[in-house]
Amino acid sequence: MLRGNSASGKSSVAAGVRERYGRGLALVGQDNLRRVVLRERDIAGGANIGLIDLTVRHALEHGFHVVLEGILSVAHYGDMLAGLLADLPGRTHCFYLDVPLEETLTRHATKPIADAVGEAELRAWYRPLDLLPGGVETVIPATSSLPETIDRVMRGSGLAESAEAPPAG
Repeated sequence: MLRGNSASGKSSVAAGVRERYGRGLALVGQDNLRRVVLRERDIAGGANIGLIDLTVRHALEHGFHVVLEGILSVAHYGDMLAGLLADLPGRTHCFYLDVPLEETLTRHATKPIADAVGEAELRAWYRPLDLLPGGVETVIPATSSLPETIDRVMRGSGLAESAEAPPAG
């Protein structure tokens, strides 16, 4: 599980983990299911919460490793995430990308949606250290580079040991 505020690097880390791991890893993106599939706003009790839960469980039941990534605020998604953690003990590894607001604003300015989503919205959405209860998340600071963060997630989740060998030649 990769969580953090907008523009913290979650999607980039998830894509890097998937690229390094190879086949057999499902990428479940909150934004894709919520915004693209359902075209739903991020609201408490939203339909996307159950869809995320079902998608993660379905992929796991079919033998995939899963990277779930998104802001996944505790206020809206905490119960669902707690359910996944309770039902999948020892199989779930949680990482929180801790990026300060000013860095979030700087990074967001480089994204394709920068014109559609402004600074006021980012400030309203920002939740510093919106951590799940129980100390279950490894907090990764903004000073960690993308390759370092991918390495840390691969090692911390055990995916490094089971990744596909790169093709010969």
